[in-house]
Amino acid sequence: MIYVDTSVIVALLSVEPKTQSVTAWYAGLSDVPTCSDWLLTEFSSALSIKLRTDQINEVNAKRVRKEFALLTEGGLRIVPVSRGAFVHAAEMVKLHAHGLRAGDSLHLAVALELGATRMATLDGTLAANAKRNGMKLVEF
Repeated sequence: MIYVDTSVIVALLSVEPKTQSVTAWYAGLSDVPTCSDWLLTEFSSALSIKLRTDQINEVNAKRVRKEFALLTEGGLRIVPVSRGAFVHAAEMVKLHAHGLRAGDSLHLAVALELGATRMATLDGTLAANAKRNGMKLVEF
């Protein structure tokens, strides 16, 4: 199973440095990638940041929101976040030397809980922690 974090979905649906690589990877998938419900909030936040910082205009943001809705309705397997994942994420952020932030630790906790073998992320800290926990990384 491939777990995908929000950074990959943002790059898939908007203009980012890795958009071309992410799009090619996604187009070649044979399995539906998995993400947690946390994606819904984190993606919306990322798009709002892009609007506030003039990286995207409202017309493009509306298009991206529609594409996101379509993706979450069929192009991704979205799973709920369990209480156990929240507890595990809280434990991981206590390991301050590992550098995980709350949202990334939640993605990792869900991926581990599900038994995901691969992690797709553009976040270096999340990638290092996924690898530390025995996951293989998707290379972009």
